[in-house]
Amino acid sequence: MKKMILTVIALMSMTMTFAENENTNSMNATAAYDMTVNMNKLGQALGLSKDQMEGVAEIHKTFCAEMLFAAQYSKEERDKMVEKAIKKDLAYMDYMLNKDQYRKYVMLLNVTLHNRGLK
Repeated sequence: MKKMILTVIALMSMTMTFAENENTNSMNATAAYDMTVNMNKLGQALGLSKDQMEGVAEIHKTFCAEMLFAAQYSKEERDKMVEKAIKKDLAYMDYMLNKDQYRKYVMLLNVTLHNRGLK
């Protein structure tokens, strides 16, 4: 009887540990899709004017929302949604930024996506 109770307790603790690790992995995967950045630092890096700063902030806010929304889907759908969000973000940024700023932005975005394991 004592062995049976200890076995049940051991199984429950292993199950809870596995579930905890699964939730942690899921949260880490979702955190990778959180693309929020310090807009002041981005503005300094790109040399944005005040008007550009406002526009870039709005575009980036939309991009962040689309990326977090994509994180909730299955792998196949998520990859499509991420690519769509990136293309949309780049199209809007191309309109808002000059050529040098856009080139720097693309470089920063690629590095960020690569570091988070999304590319």
